[in-house]
Amino acid sequence: MLDFTILTEHIDQYLAGFGNTIKASLLALIGSLIIGTVFAVLRIAPIKVLNAIGAVYVEFFRNIPILIIVFFMFIGLPVLGIRLEPFIAGTIGLMIYTSAFIAEAIRAGIQSVPRGQMEAGRSSGFTYVQTMRYIILPQAVKLVIPPLGNQLLNLIKNSSVLGVIAGLDLMYYGDLISASTFVTFDVYIFVAMFYLVLTIPLSFGIRYLERRLAGVR
Repeated sequence: MLDFTILTEHIDQYLAGFGNTIKASLLALIGSLIIGTVFAVLRIAPIKVLNAIGAVYVEFFRNIPILIIVFFMFIGLPVLGIRLEPFIAGTIGLMIYTSAFIAEAIRAGIQSVPRGQMEAGRSSGFTYVQTMRYIILPQAVKLVIPPLGNQLLNLIKNSSVLGVIAGLDLMYYGDLISASTFVTFDVYIFVAMFYLVLTIPLSFGIRYLERRLAGVR
């Protein structure tokens, strides 16, 4: 049986970690959407240099562990004279890692838009950037909402990496509670429950969106 006194006695710490996990996830999501969109556009740009920059960014960050990125932000940057708070370093690392996957999702969405849309925009007098912004991207984003939702789920779960660098998230406070109570199983079960409070409703919401976009009631 779970010892619920651990939850009640340390609820302030659990809630603090829960709030910081939400904050880190939202900040990383907003940043990764912006960065991911930029590099998705670069990956399909007609200029080869820009295309190469986008490809290198995506393939590099998509194929290395998120922990290495976070460690670089927290431990590596101070060598260059840049010091970040653990929460900020972890959130930026999470943002960079997730943006590579979002870039691939958005690129796939852009390529799913008929090529005639770009030609129609250019023939109407729009520049490449204007056509991408006003015609292509709005259609592409609608197509990739379900995979973007899945990336948000992964982002929330990956936010647990902040605990490794004392990033004040759920895992960090779970470690503190475990160290002070000498209890592991119960403490981390409650941590998992807080994550489920975030991920389960989001998962159902993504499925609902998928059905709506597919025209299924």
